[in-house]
Amino acid sequence: MAEPQSPRSRGNETLSSHLLADEKEIPSLARRAVETFVLERRVIKPTPTLSPFLTEQSSACFVTVRTTGGELRGCIGTIEPERSTLAEEIVANAINAATRDPRFLPISDIELPSLHYSVDVLYPPEPTRFEDLDPSIFGVVIVDRLGVRRGLLLPDIDGIETADQQVQIAARKAGIAPHEPHTLYRFRVQRFCESA
Repeated sequence: MAEPQSPRSRGNETLSSHLLADEKEIPSLARRAVETFVLERRVIKPTPTLSPFLTEQSSACFVTVRTTGGELRGCIGTIEPERSTLAEEIVANAINAATRDPRFLPISDIELPSLHYSVDVLYPPEPTRFEDLDPSIFGVVIVDRLGVRRGLLLPDIDGIETADQQVQIAARKAGIAPHEPHTLYRFRVQRFCESA
């Protein structure tokens, strides 16, 4: 599995110090991307006014859209960065979460006022053993023996309390059978949610 470009540091500063400044800006970008696409069928372009963390480096991320009542409405993301900046990654994944999550119909304009957005920015995955997983702290990626099928589950998901549950769900998503040879990776995220 190729290592994604690391968002951990720029110079001597840490990922956390950059992301703390972007706590509201990150989910707000996801919201603007979805609302503009649903209402105008247009993909927004990241502007120079966004923070350098969003515009000067790449990182994988997941965008989750929920109703104000907490029901999942869409969640799509990338394990490795596919675009040149985190801002572009958020825009693309937000639109995909709203319109291409196969579990749901595309979001309509009527729904827009009652939606809530969160963005998980992924740290690079690292190889791990099952016994080193903790679903409250780490997300998991399971990869088949040939490296073709991959399933991912984010950390700290309601109802997922054991590593066994986490790995089983990720394996099912990838189409990997229970006793099929596989490799596990774990990763941390920094989660940014809109204020309730």
